[in-house]
Amino acid sequence: MRVIGLDVSRTFGEIAYLENGLLRPGGRVVLQHAELERFAQSLRASDEVVLEATGNTAAIVTALKPHVAKVVIANPLQVRLIAEARVKTDKIDAAILAQLYASGFLPQVWMPDERTLTLRRQVARRSQIVRHRTRLKNEIHGVLASHLIPHCPATDLFGNKGRAWLGQQPLPMDERLAVEQRLRELDRLQEDLAAIENLLCKSVLQEEQVKRLLTITGVNCIVAIGLLAAIGDIGRFASAAKLVSYFGLNPRVRQSGLQPAQHGHISKVGRAHARAMLVEAAWSAANAPGPLRAFFLRIRGRRGQQIAAVATARKLAVIAWHVLTGQEDFAWTRPALAARKRRELELRAGLPVKKGHRGPAADYNGKEIREREHAAAQLAEQAYTRFVANWQPRNKSSPPPLTPLGR
Repeated sequence: MRVIGLDVSRTFGEIAYLENGLLRPGGRVVLQHAELERFAQSLRASDEVVLEATGNTAAIVTALKPHVAKVVIANPLQVRLIAEARVKTDKIDAAILAQLYASGFLPQVWMPDERTLTLRRQVARRSQIVRHRTRLKNEIHGVLASHLIPHCPATDLFGNKGRAWLGQQPLPMDERLAVEQRLRELDRLQEDLAAIENLLCKSVLQEEQVKRLLTITGVNCIVAIGLLAAIGDIGRFASAAKLVSYFGLNPRVRQSGLQPAQHGHISKVGRAHARAMLVEAAWSAANAPGPLRAFFLRIRGRRGQQIAAVATARKLAVIAWHVLTGQEDFAWTRPALAARKRRELELRAGLPVKKGHRGPAADYNGKEIREREHAAAQLAEQAYTRFVANWQPRNKSSPPPLTPLGR
């Protein structure tokens, strides 16, 4: 077997061959389709290629995979920790990749399939649009604050009433033109956002995993799609702790000698966008009745609301793992609310509005059904509060347990 290390940069890749314990340089290959295909055809069917995860990894793997036995993708952060060197060149990096893989010390990452890659790209584009939209709104708020204009009496400054109020404020002409330009940009971004959400919802409309995630308190259709894109195949996570670590929600740990372990802030090593979505869902769950709200309030009373939100996000990751691996709905779901979430997913996917047709999603509009589900969720919240009332804080040297709610 021959191992080929490929150190990838923006325009070319440095090659190193490792065969029968002998290492030799292989020159460079230009990272263009024609050159990469020519290089791939020169390889043997028994070769195994190793490269680090970069922005163009997917295209390189697609070109090489049909011509070799295996393409392995390394985790660049962990490779750097293992093989940090004072002398660093592309040739040395390519050789280190080949040697680490041949010796069995290469930290690998999972290569998602094409569908998951497409989902991740669309989720990333949506995130960029949302961030740009937030920046524009903050700039408009900044203009108003700099001219001592009070808060808008309307609920939404960027709705019809808010914009009418905004047009009546005494602003200099240059500032008014700047505000109008930002409002036009916001309208354009809203159209782009609706188009991307339509594609996202269409692509997962028949996914049972998304429907199960929607049964979790605080998780809407966009969060569910973002989690599905980040997770991919749930089978690659052997436990809930693995998924928590993948999202970077696990605490940092320092321990040496006879000293007890010290647990710090979360590691933040992993899917940052999915972690942000989980925190967003945690805030939503904290405002809804149920065991998750009781959990949030219990942590907030001891550690503050920011830590409580992160802890609730971690709990949501644990619940998501159990829901997806067990192929079952969240035990404390509210059926009418979950049906409404599924209907929202269908409408965002472009399915027609059924006028005069009363489906399961319409139950949530009925006051009696909504109040009955709300009361049941409050009872579950009270039951959880009583269950943990006599719990004592754990020793700081011991990691917190992964106890899923609703399991």
